[in-house]
Amino acid sequence: MDSIAGCCALSLSISLWVCITTAYSHNCDNQLVSDLPQSAFSSSSVLSSSHNPGFAKLNRRDGAGGWSPRDSDKYQWLQIDLGERTEITAVATQGRYGSSDWVTSYVLMFSDTERNWKQYRQEDNTWAFPGNSNADSVVHHKLQYSVRARFLRFAPLQWNPTGRIGMRVEVYGCSYKSDMADFDGRSSLLYRFNQKSMSTVKDMISLKFKTLQSDGVVLHGEGQRGDYITLELKKGKLSLQINLGDAKLRSVDGHTSVTLGSLLDDQHWHSITIERYNKQVNFTVDQHTQHFRTKGEFDYLDIDYELSFGGIPVPGKSVTFLRKNFHGCIENLYYNGVNIIDLAKRRKLQIHIVGNVTFSCSEPHIVPVTFMTPNSYLLLPGKPQLDGLSVSFQFRTWNKDGLLLYNEFHEASGVLQIYLNKGKLKINVHKLSWNQADITTGDDLNDGLWHSINLNARRNRVSIILDNNAASTFHSTIQMQIYSGSRYYFGGCPENATATDCLNPFGAFEGCMRLILIDNQAVDLILVQQGLQGNFSDLHIDICGIQDRCLPNYCEHGGECSQSWSTFYCDCAGTGYTGETCHSSLYEKSCEAYRHKGQMSDFFSIDPDGSGPLEPLLVYCNMTDKTWTVTQHNNTELTKVQASNSGKPHLVHLSYTANSEQLQAMINNMDYCEQEVSYHCRKSRLLNTPGGTPLTWWIGRTNEKQTYWGGSSPGIQKCACGVEESCLDTKYHCNCDADRDEWVNDTGLLSYKGHLPLTQLVIGDTNRTDSEAAYRLGPLRCNGDNNYWNAASFNTKSSYLHFPTFRGELSADISFFFKTTVASGVFLENLGIKDFIRIELNSPVEVLFSLDVGNGPFAVAVDSPSPLNDNQWHYVEAERNIKAASLRVDHLPRVAQEAPVDGHIHLQLNSQLFVGGTASRQKGFLGCIRALQLNGVNLDLEERARMTPGVNPGCPGHCTSYGNLCHNGGQCIEKYNGYSCNCTSSAYDGPFCKKEVSAIFEVGASLIYNFQESYGLAKNLSAHLSAIYMDRTISTENTAFSFRTTHAPSILLYVDSYHEEYLAVILLQNGSLQVRYRLDKDKDPDIFSLDLGNLADGHLHSVKIDREGPRVHVEVDYFHARSYKLSTVSDKAFNGLKSLVLGKIIDTGNLDQEVVNANVQGFVGCLSSVQFNWIAPLKEGLRHFSSAPVTVKGDLIESDCRSSVMTEPVAMTTTLSFTDDSKPTEEEQPLQNAFRSDSAVIGGVIAIVIFVILCIFAITGRLLYQNKGTYQNNEPKRTEYAENTDAALKNHTNYQDSVSESRKEYFI
Repeated sequence: MDSIAGCCALSLSISLWVCITTAYSHNCDNQLVSDLPQSAFSSSSVLSSSHNPGFAKLNRRDGAGGWSPRDSDKYQWLQIDLGERTEITAVATQGRYGSSDWVTSYVLMFSDTERNWKQYRQEDNTWAFPGNSNADSVVHHKLQYSVRARFLRFAPLQWNPTGRIGMRVEVYGCSYKSDMADFDGRSSLLYRFNQKSMSTVKDMISLKFKTLQSDGVVLHGEGQRGDYITLELKKGKLSLQINLGDAKLRSVDGHTSVTLGSLLDDQHWHSITIERYNKQVNFTVDQHTQHFRTKGEFDYLDIDYELSFGGIPVPGKSVTFLRKNFHGCIENLYYNGVNIIDLAKRRKLQIHIVGNVTFSCSEPHIVPVTFMTPNSYLLLPGKPQLDGLSVSFQFRTWNKDGLLLYNEFHEASGVLQIYLNKGKLKINVHKLSWNQADITTGDDLNDGLWHSINLNARRNRVSIILDNNAASTFHSTIQMQIYSGSRYYFGGCPENATATDCLNPFGAFEGCMRLILIDNQAVDLILVQQGLQGNFSDLHIDICGIQDRCLPNYCEHGGECSQSWSTFYCDCAGTGYTGETCHSSLYEKSCEAYRHKGQMSDFFSIDPDGSGPLEPLLVYCNMTDKTWTVTQHNNTELTKVQASNSGKPHLVHLSYTANSEQLQAMINNMDYCEQEVSYHCRKSRLLNTPGGTPLTWWIGRTNEKQTYWGGSSPGIQKCACGVEESCLDTKYHCNCDADRDEWVNDTGLLSYKGHLPLTQLVIGDTNRTDSEAAYRLGPLRCNGDNNYWNAASFNTKSSYLHFPTFRGELSADISFFFKTTVASGVFLENLGIKDFIRIELNSPVEVLFSLDVGNGPFAVAVDSPSPLNDNQWHYVEAERNIKAASLRVDHLPRVAQEAPVDGHIHLQLNSQLFVGGTASRQKGFLGCIRALQLNGVNLDLEERARMTPGVNPGCPGHCTSYGNLCHNGGQCIEKYNGYSCNCTSSAYDGPFCKKEVSAIFEVGASLIYNFQESYGLAKNLSAHLSAIYMDRTISTENTAFSFRTTHAPSILLYVDSYHEEYLAVILLQNGSLQVRYRLDKDKDPDIFSLDLGNLADGHLHSVKIDREGPRVHVEVDYFHARSYKLSTVSDKAFNGLKSLVLGKIIDTGNLDQEVVNANVQGFVGCLSSVQFNWIAPLKEGLRHFSSAPVTVKGDLIESDCRSSVMTEPVAMTTTLSFTDDSKPTEEEQPLQNAFRSDSAVIGGVIAIVIFVILCIFAITGRLLYQNKGTYQNNEPKRTEYAENTDAALKNHTNYQDSVSESRKEYFI
């Protein structure tokens, strides 16, 4: 409530202020120039007396009809003296009457003193006003924010290329009055309260200030209980520090500190507003506002006696240590409606003046100079042949490198170089190539603050002082006499300078300088500006144009901002985002998106809101026929409930691996979500009698009490058995509500997305005699992605979908899939008055991203090496931020183009967003668009398409694009919202037919696939099967499998026929591979031996055998390939296939001796992914044992050949299950693993001891048997194929770390 009330109060105060300001500004539009005398006008130069600046009044024809300078270049300006500080709200311009002279763009500068000018800025950049297109039309510009100044300058940037600079102007505004005070750094104003202490819940402080100092306390107040408020300049930034806490209690640290603003020591006016209501604070400096809440437990600010402005004058105050007073001017200082300076001027008793406070603003006449570009330099003359030299100046910059000063000594006797290198100051004095002195000092001098340099060289001694700090004074003795030269180059060298005149290997300086002294004589830069002294290029004199490009910080998602003179950079490391401004997420939005990139089950970070404010979250993606997203919490075990009743229930808090906002965004994107809940009870009721008050309930994300249980629906106070009418006692809606003295349970799925996930569980009936209960809460499981396949089909070029205006003023990202057969068409378009954004297929091989934010049309194109109108899905991702625009298509390289420096940055759109067409209904798109996202927000194309003529929801033909994701012979099956892979005819399994199907064969184990039965089943025949199949012949075989063994000889695969023909693949005694073909029973077999070393080495090997007619191709481990040719046979075909055998051959009647030798033990090891033509015999035997034509003898155990370990063979008759089964083995003992009482400590110690002993035995056993050569089973024979989700969740260290927070269980 406090925050709501605070927001309301602040909103009210802001609204009142806005209303007053608006009303005032509305009437502040008087013409200010038309009545001024000619003497109020001045200029950089004039073309003639009839072109003087006094004739530059709007719509006047005096003189030559306006002002024109002698030269038309970028150093010209027209200045107006308004006589006093005035509020300026608008300007207007014309060209010179009846001429071809007009200005097409200009900048506006203002000043109070005719010195130290400031450029008008808008959108955080120096603002260039569009000018005129002819001599007589008037172009009017209302300023986005008013300025208050006495002097105004118009500085032309561009003009009519066939004419000259020519201007007539008008300025609009009104008079401006203010109360002003000047503080000299030792003075202050004390506002004393009427009572001993002032306790406020609401404060409003506003003021304006200007200063040349980077540090100083602006205001301060504190109380005896530890409360305080301090506003202080620190390194040119404002720091607001507030503490509402009680120092005596010290229960919570209430200190809150916020920093805002930058470069505030520029001797220009800056406005400050502080609004506080309770803990809510709005802190505004110029146009930048930061909203924050104070720390601590209290709402009142208790200040004792007084509030001081301009410093802290009273000794003994707790914050007086090493803090400077403010040195500068303050105007219109208001504290809670009280005009402090007005009271001081009238000598009221509430105000005590400390030191020298005057009520006008003293203005130091300091002329800065700005080095704008890498071509900038300033050449100043010096007195030659002096015995030594002395130079001092101040500089500020963001660049780490750059030449500050170059001076060649008299008669080329040596050179002095002062420059920045990696933010450090370096001074070199050398003669030719002989370095005489090399001084390095300072650090991080590119921090944007003013730094002073004072260099003195006399005879053979050089001294340098940095920032007037005696500790930073360095001396160097050189072996040469220094005589000053006549030319001092500051900031750089002319482009045409010779190496002996000025040499700059360090890069040009970009920044500001001031207070330049040469040989102890101050340099008059105004004379330089007038061309009366020295020379320069690309300088702005009498202005410091530095700007903080990291304020505001355009780096998103916590990216760290750094800057140079002309741009800023974002360090996105560790944020999970990328791009120029850390805008785009590195992660997919869902597990579904990962799946369709071909990923298998694993942990992934997903970002449900894309480039939105929410951070990515780590989930487990279980890739089965459906893609399950599993989010774990800290309490998934079966847990005993301590004694509880309705008056003192047992409260369980769940902590997930993501916060509530992340979970909500994820759930909203899903098609379906569920969470299993299980309540095991003995004489412990769950929901009580039908219609009664529930004894147990839960709370979800809506923070509302839910009285239905798993298997039921919102508003229906039942369990699953109540819905199914299968409860043990039909009088109740839950098994537990029967209150039986035996163990029963109520288990079911909560599946209403609006209530998930479950965050709290309240249990209230376990306090009676013999009452026991336990609960188990499963992880949150969701599947689908309601946006990934959301598509629309555009059937005519005049059809389109429209959506609300796209809001992406500073950053925008757009992504979607498309497929088409046409050559061109607009995917989407949104227009403004002048701005626009558009993405289109410009040609069959080019996608074009174009936009305009006020700097003119801007386009990025990606050219594809292959046609994009191939009716395949293609992915487009476009991003625009204030630094660049970029475009990526499919997996082609990202193409980016930088935005203009200091241009418009706000994309201002006002029309509807058109998808699939344009407002003009031209260049419409024909085809499909899906998964359209704008700034991480999904657009529901299907919903809009259902109500739009010419557009259909959905889009068929997904397999044309994604069929290649079905591997190893899997068939792509088309679905409305995607596709699936049919792995029936593949030796592999899984969602993409990539998961190997493997089994361990132990001694004597055999799998026999009977072709006869297979053929009969396929043809649905029941008689004469053998006779029919004996006539079936094949002339090609494609055989593939992988194996792992340490036994040789071995039989790997054997195929025989009714005509005593066979194919045998064996390992010989030495472990080499042999392939034996006999396609004629009357002839000896063809034998192909591959001597590739010992393949019975315990490693996994792959074998591929392809035969077509007489030609046989054998490949081992994907790169050892051999080609062979069968000897002459009659028909080169396999006739009457009978069976395929894996492992030991049972029917040994017609075996060759080599095959007999290999068949002694059959095969002992692991076989994987066996494929013979269209048949996957191993998979059939493991997956469809009851229906497949397969016979299994011996022990055959499904496993994983890649992870199997070698050990002593053990015949397994029991099964080990790793599936997620939360139910107890026996309903009578559900608490056998649910220890949450004090005995858990003792049990834990015993369990650890047993675990250590078992580990010792396990390690010893492995060392003893690791070379004896077979495989331990990993899973039971023919166990159900399922992903081991819970096991994976529990074994993932990083994931567990995120839920390692202690389980919270309370009694309330």
